[in-house]
Amino acid sequence: MALTFPRRAGRRRFTRRDLVVLGVLLGIPVLLDIAVVWGPTLASIGLSFTAWDGIGDIHWVGGDNYANLADNYPPFWPAVRNNVLWLLFLGLIATPFGLFLAVLIDRGIRFSRFYQSVFYMPVVLSLAVVGFIAQLVLGTDQGALNTIIGNRDDPIDWLGDSRLNIWMMMIAASWRHVGYVMILYLAGLKSVDPALKEAAAIDGAGERQTFFRVVLPTLRPVNVIVGVITVIEALRAFDIVYAVNKGRNGLELLSVLITDNIIGEASRIGFGSAIAVVLLVVSLGSIVTFLVQELRGARQT
Repeated sequence: MALTFPRRAGRRRFTRRDLVVLGVLLGIPVLLDIAVVWGPTLASIGLSFTAWDGIGDIHWVGGDNYANLADNYPPFWPAVRNNVLWLLFLGLIATPFGLFLAVLIDRGIRFSRFYQSVFYMPVVLSLAVVGFIAQLVLGTDQGALNTIIGNRDDPIDWLGDSRLNIWMMMIAASWRHVGYVMILYLAGLKSVDPALKEAAAIDGAGERQTFFRVVLPTLRPVNVIVGVITVIEALRAFDIVYAVNKGRNGLELLSVLITDNIIGEASRIGFGSAIAVVLLVVSLGSIVTFLVQELRGARQT
C-alpha cells in the first residue's frame, strides 16, 4: 500500500482586500500615535527655541529660553527639586511598601480579599480627587488630622507651610500609588512556580533568602513595568498639587510650570515648551537608565 503525504502548503498570497485591511489596522494607530504623541513632542522641541505667544509671529531665540530657565526663573529649580524628591519618595518608599503588601496578601493572611479591595480602592480615584480628600484631612479649618491630634485652637498648616506641604502631598499620592503597585506585584507573585520555592526550601534557604534570591529575580518583568510606571507617576504629577493651591508656595512642579506658561495669562509658549523639553529629558533619562540596569541584571542571571 503506497503511502501518501499531504502536499506542502504553498506560500499564501495576500489579496488586495487583505492588504487594505492590514494597512487600515496598522495605519490608524500609527497615525494617531504620531498625531497625539510624537507630533506634539517634536513641536515642543522646536518651539522651545522660539519666542511665541500663540497668536503673533514666531521669533527664533536659540537657547535663550533654557538660559532664562536656569538663571532668571526662580520657580524652576524648586520645581526640579520637588520632582526629584517626588520620584525618590515613590521609588524608595511607596513602591517597596506596595511590594510588601503584595507579599503579605499572597501568603493568604486572614481577610486578604478585604485588604486587597481596601488598598486597591484609591487606584480608581484621580489625583485631583485625592487632592480634595487631602484638603478635607489636612485642612486647618475642621481638618480631620488636626481634630484627631487636638490642635483646634492652634492648628498645624499642613498644606500652607512650604516645609510640610510637599511631604503631605507625596504621602497622599503614595496612598494611590501603593495600591497600583500592590496589584501588579500580586499578579506577578501568583505566576511564580511553587516548585522554585520548594526547591529553595529543600536546599535550606529561609523565607528571606527564598524571596530575594528566587522569587524577586523571577519578578523582573514586573519590576520593569512598576519602575516605568513609578517614573511616569512621579514626573507627571499635576492634579493633586493644582487642586490644593495651584502648585504654588512649596508645591512647584515642572508640570505646573508648563501649564502656567503655556495656557496661563503670560502665554509664553516657547518658554513653556522649554520646560516641557526638560521634563521630557528627565523622564526619558530616568526610564532608560532603569531599563538598562534591569536588562543588565537579566543577562547576568
